[in-house]
Amino acid sequence: MSIQNRYEFLYLFDCENGNPNGDPDAGNSPRIDPEDMHGLVSDVAMKRRVRNYIQAKFGVDIKTAAPNAIYVQHATNLNKYITKAHEETGGRPEGGANRGQVTQARDWMCATFFDVRTFGAVMSTGANAGQVRGPVQIAFARSVDPILSLEPSITRMAVAEKVTGATSMADYEKWEGEQEEDKLRTMGRKALIPYGLYVAKGFVSANLAKGTGFSDADLGNLWEALLHMYDHDRSASKGMMSCRGLFVFKHEGTDSDAAQRVRQAMLGCAPAHRLLDFGTEQRPLPGCIVEIGRKDGIAGAPRAFSDYAVIVHEDRLLPGVRLLQKHLGQ
Repeated sequence: MSIQNRYEFLYLFDCENGNPNGDPDAGNSPRIDPEDMHGLVSDVAMKRRVRNYIQAKFGVDIKTAAPNAIYVQHATNLNKYITKAHEETGGRPEGGANRGQVTQARDWMCATFFDVRTFGAVMSTGANAGQVRGPVQIAFARSVDPILSLEPSITRMAVAEKVTGATSMADYEKWEGEQEEDKLRTMGRKALIPYGLYVAKGFVSANLAKGTGFSDADLGNLWEALLHMYDHDRSASKGMMSCRGLFVFKHEGTDSDAAQRVRQAMLGCAPAHRLLDFGTEQRPLPGCIVEIGRKDGIAGAPRAFSDYAVIVHEDRLLPGVRLLQKHLGQ
């Protein structure tokens, strides 16, 4: 059964001496808001890490990983899965399916793939399995403080030049022997930030979950992925990235009538911004539930999560909403 409650969540993560999310339009430098120099991380980057964690947990082969297989995989043609959906449901793999066949293929995709049930997908690019609007959405993450993007130079002690006419290892060794030593190494740059604490805002719709079958088990896998995904996504370019907090707001309702309380839980008992807007030193927000500020004595730029104090005011929760503090890294 699909989830029966609406949720919002605040997700805190940080990056130390790494590039949390490169911008292809800026030479893969860390994404930055040019107006105030705060760092940005795209929703796509976070969803990719969730997918990678689920795939690591349940496997790659859809036969064994279903119902938690991953649709958007690295270096694959998505149309093959749309075609498979029509093959499995007696549809039209060659294209030209009617509404009923598209609906059956769409339902098969939702039942098979975790990321389709969770984030939705456009599946009309091949044999046509329709479109799915996912119940889980994540906004761009933003750093609490401005970040400084660095590009230190690095030396590569080798080259990867394609030599004209070389068809064997001996040809390349001959070419190497004819070169000056300094020409057999290159210089480059590596983009990084010294430190940044980021906050992302997420939303889980119980109404949209009914259309995809997003269940409580799926919700549990989502929380697990957010908590642990950076531990399974290590690379030199990413530096040290860690989940530092996951604060989940669950709408439960207040009405004494059970049926009405169920409707309240699905529709929500408070506006999302009242739950997710957080206060900082630069922008205090009276009445906010979560405050993120520097600890006393930290005057310069923060260089670790321990430089921050995260305060949760549970007494400021609105009626009908419960806070599930899943994690707070120290």
